[in-house]
Amino acid sequence: MGNNAIKAHLENSRKTGIFQLTGKGLPEFPEELQRLTGNLRTVDLSSNKIEVLPAAIGNFLQMKSLTLNCNKLTSLPDEIGKLKKLETLLLNGNHLTQLPSTVGQLKALRTLSLSGNKFREFPAGLGSLRHLDVLDLSKNHIQAVPAEVAALQAIEINLNQNQISVVSAEVSTCQRLKVLRLEENCLELTSIPVSILTTSQVSLLSVEGNLFEVKNMRDLEGYEKYMERFTATKKKFA
Repeated sequence: MGNNAIKAHLENSRKTGIFQLTGKGLPEFPEELQRLTGNLRTVDLSSNKIEVLPAAIGNFLQMKSLTLNCNKLTSLPDEIGKLKKLETLLLNGNHLTQLPSTVGQLKALRTLSLSGNKFREFPAGLGSLRHLDVLDLSKNHIQAVPAEVAALQAIEINLNQNQISVVSAEVSTCQRLKVLRLEENCLELTSIPVSILTTSQVSLLSVEGNLFEVKNMRDLEGYEKYMERFTATKKKFA
């Protein structure tokens, strides 16, 4: 990717506030973007070969959307927490194993997508994200849904295609959680906390592809209560 091509993109981005350069084999975050810290709102550098997100990312104070899907990131810098206006952070298909604690400072964040990374544990410190609507952790190596999940404000949590065998009953106290996806994990029927069915707000619990027949969920206490919520939600969107 020649510098001239990046310059042409920069000129356009100065006017639009959007920088998109995908599938170009970029080995690093373009240094030239530093000239646009004052007005860049959207950056998409998906399908490149970026291994490091520089600390300078913290200078993009107007940024609302950052997409770095399908790169080679193994970590994020602490400075990412300075992006107070960031609403969308998409990091699918990288090599991340954990998040810096400063991610909890992204107070405007609504969507955090970490599908297809190397997480073995549910990332900590996301409970302070009061506006988070969607958290996607599918296609990782997570083995348990811990009690700390209770602090999350997400409406939807996607944990499909992990290695989960334990789900804390605390997940049922998530105040805004409506959709919980747990397909293709290692769950037994007895691993499903009854409180998710009886007392939670969850109206869509996806558990296909685990170690039990989904139809056997009908025998669980609270299944009828869950189905009432499921049916009411379905009617709302019919």
